[in-house]
Amino acid sequence: MKIIKNLGLVIFLTGLAIWTASVFMGGFTLQQDQLDAFVSEKGIKSELITKRITEDVVGKTLGTFAFTGAIRNALAENNTYYDAQIAKYDAAKEWDKKGEQYQYRINDKDFQAFSFSLAKKAGTGFIVENKGLMWFLTFGLSILGALMFIFPNLVLLGKPGIKNDHIYHDAATNRGWIAWLVLIYLVLFYLVLYFNADYVVNWTFILDPISNALNGGDASQWFVYGFLYCTIMLTMAMRMYIKYRHNKYQIVRTTSVLFFQIVFAFLIPEIMSSLGKPGYDFKNAFPLDYDFFFEWNLETLTESGGLGIFILVWGVVLTLVIVPVMVYFFGKRWYCSWVCGCGGLAETLGDPYRQHSNKTMKAWKLERWLIHSVLAFSLVMTVVTLYCYFTGAESLLGINTQWIKDTYSFLIGAWFAGVIGTGFYPIFGNRVWCRFGCPLAAYLGFVQRFKSRFRITTNGGQCISCGNCSTYCEQGIDVRAYAQKGENIVRSSCVGCGVCSAVCPRGVLKLENGPEAGRINPTQVLLGNDVDLMDYVNNDQDVA
Repeated sequence: MKIIKNLGLVIFLTGLAIWTASVFMGGFTLQQDQLDAFVSEKGIKSELITKRITEDVVGKTLGTFAFTGAIRNALAENNTYYDAQIAKYDAAKEWDKKGEQYQYRINDKDFQAFSFSLAKKAGTGFIVENKGLMWFLTFGLSILGALMFIFPNLVLLGKPGIKNDHIYHDAATNRGWIAWLVLIYLVLFYLVLYFNADYVVNWTFILDPISNALNGGDASQWFVYGFLYCTIMLTMAMRMYIKYRHNKYQIVRTTSVLFFQIVFAFLIPEIMSSLGKPGYDFKNAFPLDYDFFFEWNLETLTESGGLGIFILVWGVVLTLVIVPVMVYFFGKRWYCSWVCGCGGLAETLGDPYRQHSNKTMKAWKLERWLIHSVLAFSLVMTVVTLYCYFTGAESLLGINTQWIKDTYSFLIGAWFAGVIGTGFYPIFGNRVWCRFGCPLAAYLGFVQRFKSRFRITTNGGQCISCGNCSTYCEQGIDVRAYAQKGENIVRSSCVGCGVCSAVCPRGVLKLENGPEAGRINPTQVLLGNDVDLMDYVNNDQDVA
């Protein structure tokens, strides 16, 4: 069995290496008619851009970095020239001529999309001509190798039961060199995908056939991300099924997050797009879906007829009614551990790293400040956005709507949720984003803490203080401290993943939905010289 695991690891790394190397494969040859059609389609008015791209790119076969660099340089030169023109006319106070220059500039944020679109038209070589083979050599080998590495655990782990040995003796699960390599790869992946997608156009060619089958168009970087996301979750779910096969709750919960991610977050939006409808994830609630109230989304929905209006109403009802009601009855686990895609990735890909969550009081304080600050940030952004949308103003109380949206999208949507939230799994644990940054988790946490039937009950008399529960709590809760006192766990950060219960050897912990009365039952550790015990007993009887 170990031979199969080792062979699987080699096959997986081979597929991953080919996937990574594919960035540098093939070439890009842009034809003049392709450039002309693109310029006409996009309404580009600057002849300087067309001239520069024609001279440096058209008719030449260039590598990935040479092609993308040439396109970006042409755009930068164009903007530099017209910025100088704007400054010149501004100094001369020729306002009309100054205003005319702006139509020739390309927004700096659009450089990536501009270069990406041209690269999609110009791609040539082995990958473009052998997309099916490349899929097998990348996704196929990686999936096969990962499954060969995972499935022998059915035998190697022995009978179903608690399996948590040696996690701190492995370089992959104890912040060793393997963990750091994984972190570096994940961070680089997110940085490229979010900010430099035009450098990885070859990845989209590999998935073009699947994208065309689902939505009728070629793959974008976001299709690549969605497909990769689902593939990783599905593969790593096999590991969850094997590791926690003694626990029915974990089996059902893992199946649930797979279903909602693959069907609701990926397939339905893609199929809707193929039908000319807005691609919408019906499970994604505001403020996690932070751009739901952005002008472009409101306009898209209101212009899409009945379905668009339904989506708009559904989004509001989901956030204001369904979410709090479900949290009241089932706790935030119904969303964070059973439905959410971020939680789904954390529970599958991130499960090997859950023991790295910081359990200190300092981390708890930082968590509360950060996550509630992000929630406040998202609410302020939304108020400013809606005010400007309905009034036509550009700012509210000095806050520019475009600035605050760009800032939130960059700092929270990209860096916190993606680069840090997923990339730092191997070092800081699998729920960095959910614990410290997710505004929806903060909203759910408010409801769960003060108005919910959910709690984790503890039987202090049975606790042997083994510490498994605290070790494996991905939210950084010192579960053992509660269990030793027989105190219910009602922390707002608890996502009800149930792993603390799954790894408890004595059945001390139980996830329950019960009456609110008695849900919060703080206890005190009493010493004989700290309190008159008879007075305490008599008072306790009076209360009862």
